[in-house]
Amino acid sequence: MNMKAKKRKQLRNNEYYDMQEVFDQLYANAGNNAKFTHLMQIVMSAENIKLAYRNIKKNKGSNTRGTDGKTIKDYGSMNEEEMIAYFQSKMMNYNPKSVRRVEIPKPNGKMRPLGIPCMEDRIIQQCLKQVLEPICEARFYKHSYGFRPNRSTRHAVARYSYLINIMQLYYVVDVDIKGFFDNVNHTKLMKQLWAIGIRDKCVLSVVGKILKSEIEGIGIVERGVPQGGIISPLLANIVLNELDWWIAGQWENFPTKHEYKGINHKYRAIRNTALKEMHIVRYADDFKIFCSNPKTAEKVLTATKMWLNERLGLEVNTEKTKITYLKKNSSEFLGIKFKAVPKGGKCIARSHITDKNINKVSKNIKKQIIAIQHHTVKNEVVKLNSIILGVHNYYSMATMCNIDFHRVYFLVKPTMNRLKKNYTRGHPTNAIYLKLYGNYTTNIYNIAGIDVFPLYGVVMKKTLSFKQEICNYTKEGRNLIHSNLNDGLQVLIKYLLENRDEYETIKFNDNRISKLAGQNGKSFISGVKLEIGNMVCCRKLPKNEGGTDDYDNLMWITEKEKELITKVEISGKDLVGVELDNKAKKKLNSLRLLMENLPI
Repeated sequence: MNMKAKKRKQLRNNEYYDMQEVFDQLYANAGNNAKFTHLMQIVMSAENIKLAYRNIKKNKGSNTRGTDGKTIKDYGSMNEEEMIAYFQSKMMNYNPKSVRRVEIPKPNGKMRPLGIPCMEDRIIQQCLKQVLEPICEARFYKHSYGFRPNRSTRHAVARYSYLINIMQLYYVVDVDIKGFFDNVNHTKLMKQLWAIGIRDKCVLSVVGKILKSEIEGIGIVERGVPQGGIISPLLANIVLNELDWWIAGQWENFPTKHEYKGINHKYRAIRNTALKEMHIVRYADDFKIFCSNPKTAEKVLTATKMWLNERLGLEVNTEKTKITYLKKNSSEFLGIKFKAVPKGGKCIARSHITDKNINKVSKNIKKQIIAIQHHTVKNEVVKLNSIILGVHNYYSMATMCNIDFHRVYFLVKPTMNRLKKNYTRGHPTNAIYLKLYGNYTTNIYNIAGIDVFPLYGVVMKKTLSFKQEICNYTKEGRNLIHSNLNDGLQVLIKYLLENRDEYETIKFNDNRISKLAGQNGKSFISGVKLEIGNMVCCRKLPKNEGGTDDYDNLMWITEKEKELITKVEISGKDLVGVELDNKAKKKLNSLRLLMENLPI
């Protein structure tokens, strides 16, 4: 599931289980520097446990087994009271089970270890995360973007570009921490949790036991946070949050005697002092520090290396740690390489996909083309389209992405020629293709009756800076989220391409995607924008009444609208929060009649 959509779904779940007010209060109190000594009762509350179960249940990983062989289905068979009592008992005397270790390939050819906790430990970690996150969010620095609600790589890239385009800073300190997740100091992390305001010793004890979980085949580790744990990204951000604030305190947040009207007035004044200008942008353990001149950059690099070692017990990779002058050389960040190029009397950011990632994208597409060569079936072609759409969505934040994908196309074309017996060339007729790539309609590949998305069919999408007012834990912040719930039609279609309904026919799966494009990503009934986690494809005339999988018999609606169609008796309570105009109500009632239910 798309990260942004996942966060929005969790936000709806918070409201559903009446935990939103509790989380809001934790956030507000943390913003006032409160100390929290009675958090465990919130962590162990019935509503928080139910919320954790619901959030975990909808994740793809809910069917991934830990060392005990259990999945979420093993706990779904319990009744509500049993499940709550079970997890409350576990947390009262918590002893985590061993963590299953798997390895996945890294881009450099090495292997990255992942730790997969048992399902019950994942649910307990989710219970903790839900309560700790609002406290931490109130204390986190505003320009860290990794693994935080509502933030993404696009926001990090937008900040990177802002520091070049607007702040005109061209010296970048590239710092690479050696094996960050494997070398986090547990004692230091526990002190950081205490400093951030988390002073419930029961909660700290549970976190400590999670950190000391036995790793299958290795044993108990003394350092590091397991990559793969539910709570690990939050803990990693707590560790590096101290770095964020240290850098900010050197310039941006440096206290001044005079009160300035705005931040730009303050910057203008302190540039005439001996202070060293520096700004940090961080995504997880990948961070860059921007400076105004080479002397400052040298001092910042030396000071940062010393600070990381002395304060956090972390070492840097000397081979990858360097200073880059962006007017002459490129600096890589999140798979994009940036350079400052002249334009209109100043310099602006120009960005390309990194060479390594161009090769990676090409390799993945070639691999899928070979899979199609061996099995020329619709599902394999759909997978190819899903890969293409996915890389287009991600790398469209590079200003020169179109040129880069033409390069990918020429790298992939010889492999594509293997399918000469399998494809035809012509004009696309598929509704999804025309919706997404309507500007590219000449000589398109068609395999197994499916139009293949054009590799070069991508243009740069402007990255927008993160609105700091957006927040899951204030009413105003949530209003900003709810006012823009559309994930974008491309994202919705990519999700459907990757998540076919195994219990439905090929015809249903194909037509539901075309129907979503035809409805422009909006509900058939109310016209509201659909989002992942709150959209369902239904037959207007039910299957048991003779309904078919034809395009005209399908519709996309929200989960609540489906409930209003199928529920026999509708009360006023069912309509709370549902806005239906006369046209929508007429559609709803006609669908209720097809289900042999009375109109509302």
